[in-house]
Amino acid sequence: MRAEVERRLGSRVVGAETQVGGFSPGVAARLQLADGGRAFVKAVSPNPNAEAPSIYRREARVVGAMPAAAPVSRLLFVLDEDPDGWVVLAFEDVEGRQPALPWRDDELEIVLAAMAALATDLSPSPLTPPLVGDAAEAFGDAVGLSWGSLVASPDPALDPWSARNLPRLAALEALAPEAARGDTLQHFDVRADNLLLTADGVRVVDWPHAHIGQPWIDLVWFAPSVAMQGGPAPAELVKRYQPARDADPAALDAVIAGVAAFFTAGSLQPPSPGLPTLRAFQAAQAEVACAWLAERTGWR
Repeated sequence: MRAEVERRLGSRVVGAETQVGGFSPGVAARLQLADGGRAFVKAVSPNPNAEAPSIYRREARVVGAMPAAAPVSRLLFVLDEDPDGWVVLAFEDVEGRQPALPWRDDELEIVLAAMAALATDLSPSPLTPPLVGDAAEAFGDAVGLSWGSLVASPDPALDPWSARNLPRLAALEALAPEAARGDTLQHFDVRADNLLLTADGVRVVDWPHAHIGQPWIDLVWFAPSVAMQGGPAPAELVKRYQPARDADPAALDAVIAGVAAFFTAGSLQPPSPGLPTLRAFQAAQAEVACAWLAERTGWR
């Protein structure tokens, strides 16, 4: 696989700098080439996580179809014929860095502005199903990761607030599919480790979960991670993000309920193979998302 990567890049790899962060159980490295060129390569096999290669394949299809002006890292090539199941994605190397954590307000403001501009640029979506998902279907098909699933099969580890309000949460979540319906391409997994700050703006990376929906959905996914990583509370982000300020408050509540369900129910699942820190990360975001929803609804 290494030899084929070098053949496709047209030069021998003389240096590789591993990139930390994220939740992929595979290789993520910035490569230095003998001819002075650079590339970013990520690679994964079905071991230890059998789902990971399919996620990489989705990302390749999405990024490969993105318009040239989109602020993403350009896909150079895909290797997907290895008998052991390895999938390799090679991208242009981007001179940038992830935002500082705890969040700095100036960097957060740059990211929020970039997200709003991206929502405008990707509306209507330049990509269509089945290449990308539909947000309405995503919130309607969250089998096993929903408040409804927890009503049907209560988990004793569920936090007290969620347990007290389960029926109301399930009813609110049921409104999320229609509330999420829209025509804007959304990343569906924006957080600090999927962002690169560059000299001329922001690049948004890791696009396998892209869906078409309302232009403010990415803010709902993003807000819990910001708060848990030292940034402002979600309510403050809504005030600072025009698409969310323009949203129907009832629709926003329904989608927040869906996102809170995803993080809450996800955190209660067994450990994911090869991803030892994922459940704790989901639990921390669930705590923020549920507190946000409690604040907006007044439920005690």
